[in-house]
Amino acid sequence: MSEPKFRGIVPPVPAIFDANGQFDRVGQGKMIDFLIKGGADVLLFNGSAGEFSQMSEALRLEVAEFCVKYVNKRIPVIVGSAAPGTAETIRFTQHAKDIGADGVIIVNPYYCSLTEEAIYQHYKAITAAVDIPIILYNFPRFTNHDLSVDLVKRLALDFPNIVGIKDTVDTVRHTRDLIQAIKPLRPDFAIFAGFDEYMLETLIMGGDGCFPSSMNFAPHLATGLIKAVKEKDGAKILELQRQITLIPPMFGLDTPFYGVLKEAVKLAGVEIDTYALPPAHPLSDEKKAKVRETLKQVGVLK
Repeated sequence: MSEPKFRGIVPPVPAIFDANGQFDRVGQGKMIDFLIKGGADVLLFNGSAGEFSQMSEALRLEVAEFCVKYVNKRIPVIVGSAAPGTAETIRFTQHAKDIGADGVIIVNPYYCSLTEEAIYQHYKAITAAVDIPIILYNFPRFTNHDLSVDLVKRLALDFPNIVGIKDTVDTVRHTRDLIQAIKPLRPDFAIFAGFDEYMLETLIMGGDGCFPSSMNFAPHLATGLIKAVKEKDGAKILELQRQITLIPPMFGLDTPFYGVLKEAVKLAGVEIDTYALPPAHPLSDEKKAKVRETLKQVGVLK
């Protein structure tokens, strides 16, 4: 196989809760429908933007099961199945396969410092235990370990069911090096930008797409950029990239950014509650006003 299994726009979908913190199936369905209508190629559930790290095991399973069933094969679905330990990661990965997910994304173990060999053996054990396409997730800001090019290359060449990587790093140099080291040997290995603003550079360098959080409220940005790149429309590329660069400062209004993301989603017209699981807290009125202003600047609101 020479074409990647997953490519294009893969939004990390927020998990939707009601005002009492209970999983809101109706609201989640509205979020999913908005993204499919907006042109998403694949959907990611229980990722970082999906608040998986704040969920109980039971809630993670409930959200994954509902979302896979609701999408109902309209487009492919990826489920986050990471955990600090290998055995637990395997359980989440097996569950994702059992409910019909098309693939999983697995960030390397967090909290405990590990050698590269330990990380290699972690992924090796998962690939041996569950036959499902796996996307690596490199997010050194949260794991305190950057998946090196050599490690990713080794995993890509040793395990065919490791089919790509989401490279959430604050430099395109690492993504560039991944593309140049792995693509000539495994052209089907998908390399994605993790941050919205690096989508353009990743595509230009030969990568396969992005996991843009902005897709959840401004789908015209990511879909428009992909289209403009394919059509070599330089003026449109510049216009959209300048708008996309306004998004990260908005996400930086609060940490974690769940409240910011959900406020943007609600302002974009998706009828959801903006509740985020603790320790995240409600967004202040001042920050809500700044979210609204950004959405005006990028053409979501007038």
